[in-house]
Amino acid sequence: MPADDVGPARAPGPAPTLEEVAARAGVSRSTVSRVVNGGERVSPAALAAVNRAIAELGYVPNRAARSLASRQTHTVALVVPEDTSRFFGDPYFAAIVAGLNERLTRARYMLGLFAASEDPHDRAAAFVASGSVDGALIVSHHTSDAFLERLARTGPVVFGGRPAHPRPGDVWVDVDNREGGRMAARWILARGRTRIATIAGSLDMPAGQERLAGFREVLAEAGLAPVAVEDGGFSAVGGARAMERILAAGGAPDALFIASDLMARGALAVLARAGIRVPTDALIVGFDDSPVASAVVPALTTIRQPSHDQGVAMADVMLRILAGEDPPRETLLPLELVVRDSG
Repeated sequence: MPADDVGPARAPGPAPTLEEVAARAGVSRSTVSRVVNGGERVSPAALAAVNRAIAELGYVPNRAARSLASRQTHTVALVVPEDTSRFFGDPYFAAIVAGLNERLTRARYMLGLFAASEDPHDRAAAFVASGSVDGALIVSHHTSDAFLERLARTGPVVFGGRPAHPRPGDVWVDVDNREGGRMAARWILARGRTRIATIAGSLDMPAGQERLAGFREVLAEAGLAPVAVEDGGFSAVGGARAMERILAAGGAPDALFIASDLMARGALAVLARAGIRVPTDALIVGFDDSPVASAVVPALTTIRQPSHDQGVAMADVMLRILAGEDPPRETLLPLELVVRDSG
């Protein structure tokens, strides 16, 4: 092998350290740490220099020793204050978990799940405080979930979605739900519909509140108000029942904004049974762009939220906190209107 293909040989002795790798690569210790832990905020040149130094020095990360020294477990908990039927039945959670796991796996972290619709004995807070995990990621929180506030005081926490009870210092990753409601309303109004109803998401959750608020704002600007507002609880069954209530209260609207694709699936079944054609009689705009949107008939026009990317971003923010960095407290991801057959 040509001599210039390898770096200078290292004499036998103690194992090389992170500091030695940094010195050989000409970068900071934190840059080496990010490379070793799967970080992405490293320039191509620095990444190449660090990998070359690692190869030349024969550096091998000793994760077990680092865990003992830093008391890190390299495990992060996902806390979902929902029952398991809701968690496993909603495609939103599958997309979030896929994004979280993808990013954490690259950093050699594991993801643990704590699903509970309520936690009267503060088991989640005790689990995080015990040092069994390095931090907690929380999604799908409600205004009634007081235990989450206690959990947030036990260690590093990143919220998926704006916290129901925000406190100074909270860290969260979300989409602009209010703007999503506005986008849906603008699309409906541009189609000339005026008798407009909405099936809102759970109104004890910031996402449900914000989507409804944005929708109302744009209608108000046009001199209109929803002819009906029903809470569908972010479920297919809830969407069906909400649609039944709307029809029973005063006839069919000519358009609906339904704040999740799952709820829209339930509403579509009710409309079909009532002989109401979509989109001819009633235009529908959903929210999520989950697999449900393209599986139902007619396929849903919907607001796409990047749930997988939200999971990646949440995990990345947590990893930055655990690395001693100071990431942004608030991260908003963009939304997109996807036009299909329902409107």
